[in-house]
Amino acid sequence: MAKKTMTPEEHARVAEAVKRAEANTSGEIFCVLARASDSYFFPSAFFVTLAVLVVGLIVALLLDYWWFTVALPEFAALELLGVLAALFVLWVFPALRVHYVPHSLRRRRAHDNAVRQFLAHNIHLTDERTGVLLFLSMEERYAEVIADSGIDEQVGQKDWDRIVGLLVSHASRERLTEGFCEAVAEVGTLLARHFPPRSNDRNELDDHLVEI
Repeated sequence: MAKKTMTPEEHARVAEAVKRAEANTSGEIFCVLARASDSYFFPSAFFVTLAVLVVGLIVALLLDYWWFTVALPEFAALELLGVLAALFVLWVFPALRVHYVPHSLRRRRAHDNAVRQFLAHNIHLTDERTGVLLFLSMEERYAEVIADSGIDEQVGQKDWDRIVGLLVSHASRERLTEGFCEAVAEVGTLLARHFPPRSNDRNELDDHLVEI
């Protein structure tokens, strides 16, 4: 099992923050921390391979311009060697992969992961559709708040954007626990305003933070 990013004590702090926030609302808050939302080997391999081929072609054209001749079999062998070397580096050093992937693709993969977590943890199945997911994917430096339909009709996007900004700001300073605790408190305040506790209220989702 991979080493957790946060300590048991930090997990306990986030769980306690969720309990405090949910004490004042019938809404449910769930937190997920992802190290990465994709391995990125294949997309990074594609872009790196394309770059090696383009650079090789430019070098070949320059050599031809300067009257240096490279035989086609030698050129093809050098291109293949360059591609294999690049793929080997990506395989051995996975942390490099994300840097060779477009920012838009990183955001899309992280968003897709957030949606998967929202559905996988049944956040969409609360009685009043008042579940909220706080999601952070560290490799992509991406955070998102996904609110179920019952909440999204009441809370504006600017409120969610503010909470996302808060979470990202803390994460950028390696203050994950503080970021989640403050974001949870902010979500709890919004939920309490629109969804006060019910007399028959029950805890429908686990309070702990999940690391994937």
